[in-house]
Amino acid sequence: MVGMDGRSAVDLAARARAEIAAEATGNRFLELLEAGEAPRERLHRLAGEEWRIVDSDRRGFALLASRFAAPPAGDWFLGMAQGETAAFGLLADFAAALGWDEQDLRAYRPRPAAQAYPNYLARLAWQGTRAEVALGMAANLAEWGEYCGRAAVALRDRYDLPEPAVAFFRFFAEPPPGLEEQALAVVQAGLDAGDDPADALHAARMLHAYETAFWADLADGL
Repeated sequence: MVGMDGRSAVDLAARARAEIAAEATGNRFLELLEAGEAPRERLHRLAGEEWRIVDSDRRGFALLASRFAAPPAGDWFLGMAQGETAAFGLLADFAAALGWDEQDLRAYRPRPAAQAYPNYLARLAWQGTRAEVALGMAANLAEWGEYCGRAAVALRDRYDLPEPAVAFFRFFAEPPPGLEEQALAVVQAGLDAGDDPADALHAARMLHAYETAFWADLADGL
């Protein structure tokens, strides 16, 4: 099917990826991590920031599942919330390998630039459209997965973390089969219901920019 403006979700996702690729600036923090040059303090920061992000995102997706309960959106958003909940547990193993427990994670004070992504996603969860959120996820899924895969390898090989400690990053590096196709079905449902494709494209670019800011903040000062 094609949205009300004549654009399909597949076409919209392809355009979003092309625009995001044109704005990509690389990932200096991962380069430092792969070289073993990121100090251990930054690993604690990574754990602390992610703890806040994942907790926020799982709540946001749960809200979206309530706002857009009808299939395919309701099922997909609920699955995303459940995935974030599973990742939340794996993150505790990463923190524990660094010598941190839940009390340390709660005590960590997050940095503004690193939290721009979850703050924007929370705003979309509250007042955005299903197409905005689902297109943003679909368009950025491959890059986020690549980054997490690289982080898992670097943390294991350069920082001698055991495999269970990097399971959080493995989890996101290998998304469930069909996740992107399901996201596009949600985008299409939104377009068919009148969601603005221009708003969806803007949201995808914004989510990418805020994710870039997260990684850049981790590299700040190194």
